[in-house]
Amino acid sequence: MEQKLYHDYIQILKEELVPAMGCTEPIALAYAAAKAREVLGCQPDRVVAQVSGSIVKNVKSVIVPNTDHMKGIPAAIAAGIVAGRSEKQLEVISDVTAAQIEDIRTFLQQVPIEVQHLEKGPTFDIILTLYRGEHSARVRIANYHTNIVLVEKDGQVLESRPVLADDDQEGLTDRTVLTMEGIWEFVNTMDTADVRDVLQKQIDYNTAISDEGLRGNYGACIGKVLLRTFGSDVKTRAKARAAAGSDARMNGCELPVIINSGSGNQGMTASLPVIEYARELKVSDDKLLRALALSNLTTIHQKTLIGRLSAFCGAVSAGAGAGAGIAYLCGGDYQAVIHTVVNALAIVSGMVCDGAKASCAAKIAASVDAGILGYYMYTQDHQFYGGDGLVKKGVEATISSIGQLGKDGMRETNTEIIKIMLDSDKKECRHDAV
Repeated sequence: MEQKLYHDYIQILKEELVPAMGCTEPIALAYAAAKAREVLGCQPDRVVAQVSGSIVKNVKSVIVPNTDHMKGIPAAIAAGIVAGRSEKQLEVISDVTAAQIEDIRTFLQQVPIEVQHLEKGPTFDIILTLYRGEHSARVRIANYHTNIVLVEKDGQVLESRPVLADDDQEGLTDRTVLTMEGIWEFVNTMDTADVRDVLQKQIDYNTAISDEGLRGNYGACIGKVLLRTFGSDVKTRAKARAAAGSDARMNGCELPVIINSGSGNQGMTASLPVIEYARELKVSDDKLLRALALSNLTTIHQKTLIGRLSAFCGAVSAGAGAGAGIAYLCGGDYQAVIHTVVNALAIVSGMVCDGAKASCAAKIAASVDAGILGYYMYTQDHQFYGGDGLVKKGVEATISSIGQLGKDGMRETNTEIIKIMLDSDKKECRHDAV
């Protein structure tokens, strides 16, 4: 592999596989809030949050970690203001004391937080303004979770960068260099020492939260339900492991995860099934690292075309990535890997994202199941063919087809999902389904 391309692939892994505590959208809000408070220099007496619909969708129903099970946009903002440390970015509220949790509650009771829905602009957009008397501080994050594009104090611009199109990620390595052929070459020729640190953290962090999900009583306990209902063969364990991590993460567990494409759920889906298969097959550490690189890069490749936030459930992409990694661990060649990806995408690409919440764990299980089924289909000489729905001739054409669906075709779907969720809030509907 050409040296610059090799370096780019490593950088992409290092940029995408980073630690985050809690669902990344509320954490991005907390990050913006902590930064704005530091700029203001004191606690505010009023807050205005302007957020895109996809932020509303992914924050409203998920528990903010280290807040004693508080939910929603105001809770994330209050946690960032009271206890956040902006230098820790997506671990901004990883160190919160019991006293600070009480301070967060008091802040929510005493300080008005106005939330406004931004109907135009980037899919990922947070504009947070803090006021104290005649003074103010404003921070804007756009396009991705740590991308601060504006910092103002008392109306004076301190930092400013252009807000780019949704698919533009200036400052990050160009993701369009990824191809399945390139990923396969990289995985088979890389020096694993170049990626060991980042991938070992993914193994350690994501395994720890999956263990906690299986020990505790989080959300709908999808991981436990799978094991109790379907037994403990490796295919079930692979699904249960990923689901259990999401059970814990969506429902208040304070352990960090290593994310993929801005999402902890995607990071766990791309890694935990692969780790479980590696244990079952007793493969070498070297082979596990190569399988994880394959799974993660395959996931990132798909998400590059879809975008970070969409009506398209990101677990689908990560489940296909996990299937690729599992195919590699089982001795599959390049043809096995790419047919696994295409088969998996053909099975579950209609699944929508209706925000971060407990049911994400079940969607993860379904996506991992599709990845596993996609591989075993290939081993028995079965596959989906170009012309079967969204499947095109060739893996890249199929990934492009799914990317077009997720980014463009489901744009109105995303708008409608957000409208339904906001209407439900206005009517003060119950959160349970019956």
